[in-house]
Amino acid sequence: MSLRPATLASLAVIAALGLAGPALAQSKPIKIAFIQDKTGPLEAYAEQESVGFKLGLEYATKGTMTVAGRKIEVIEKDSQFKPDVGRNLLAEAYGDDGADLAVGGTYSAVALAMLPVAQDYKKILIVEPEVADSITGDKWNRYIFRTARNSSQDAISNAIAIGRKDTVIATLAQDYAFGRDGVAAFKAALAGTGAKLVHEEYAPPTTTDFTAPLQRIFDALAKEKGHKVLWVIWAGGNPFPAIKAADPKRLGIEVSTGGNILPALAAYKDFPGLQGATYYYYDIPKNPVNKWLVETHETRFHKPPDFFTCGGMAAAMAVVEALTKTKGSTDTETLIAAMEGMSFETPKGKMIFRKEDHQALQEMYAFKIKVDPNVAWAVPELTRVIKIGDMKVPIENKR
Repeated sequence: MSLRPATLASLAVIAALGLAGPALAQSKPIKIAFIQDKTGPLEAYAEQESVGFKLGLEYATKGTMTVAGRKIEVIEKDSQFKPDVGRNLLAEAYGDDGADLAVGGTYSAVALAMLPVAQDYKKILIVEPEVADSITGDKWNRYIFRTARNSSQDAISNAIAIGRKDTVIATLAQDYAFGRDGVAAFKAALAGTGAKLVHEEYAPPTTTDFTAPLQRIFDALAKEKGHKVLWVIWAGGNPFPAIKAADPKRLGIEVSTGGNILPALAAYKDFPGLQGATYYYYDIPKNPVNKWLVETHETRFHKPPDFFTCGGMAAAMAVVEALTKTKGSTDTETLIAAMEGMSFETPKGKMIFRKEDHQALQEMYAFKIKVDPNVAWAVPELTRVIKIGDMKVPIENKR
């Protein structure tokens, strides 16, 4: 049977459309939702993350803002420090905006509210910068990856930095997932160091009067013998003026904590010699990525990059590396296959997404505080690079 010219023409159009399908998909922009708490007590963190993410995309794409021929489009949203807002914005991003994947979660409660949304829509969410262990633990699902360090990495690195024989430690932490997960991980990490945790003190995140919590800590340590340390884990606030005023040194108590953003490090000037471990300080990592970040940031913003600038850049570099591996495909299953076990460069050097829980394994840095009158903040001087292999980060999900 012969086909009429009109039929042949129709078949040609259908064939052309079929062939054009993949090409059209490749020409569409890659949409990335970037959701941070730009309003509220973590506003400074969110701003740093935003700057770092943009710089990371610029660096990783060599300024083209394209991957595999596809333009990258970033959709920024403000979750306002409210879990319900974060959850709704992520659903809006996936459902209405057509986001192919998302990055975010400044505050633990917001990040935790977002996790099931990624599962419902079967799309990738890269958690950055929230650290609560439960995100890659009992609340985790297979669509969640995290470039931020987790509470266990913070805790293990700090335990390595200060855990010694005959050391007794009390903790002061915020009474929510970040603080409680952090202390639990820290307590576990102290095992085998010779140090022991003798008191845990939790206070609301908005606490301004630390008189009663500090007195309970001092009373608990007074009953103990040995080298006494108060370890503080706090985000988005500043208990250090109150700690200084209470003068723990008069009781033979040293203060210890992890790293923080530069404005918060100013309070560390009151504690010269303070020891701990940090995720990032701009002058510590020596690699080409960090060199570019520091030089570019200082040129454009006339100040060094901060703690969470590094995190935003790391997330962006993970995104570009994943999309490069998939040759621009944003299919979720293709992305998961590419990202599990994936290594990627960051300002801290190499990170690796662990296959079992998608947590980024990474180096941490032990430090000792130096006070320089010519620097506005206390300087964390490197005492030891704590390598990935030095930290036995537990796998806590039930995959």
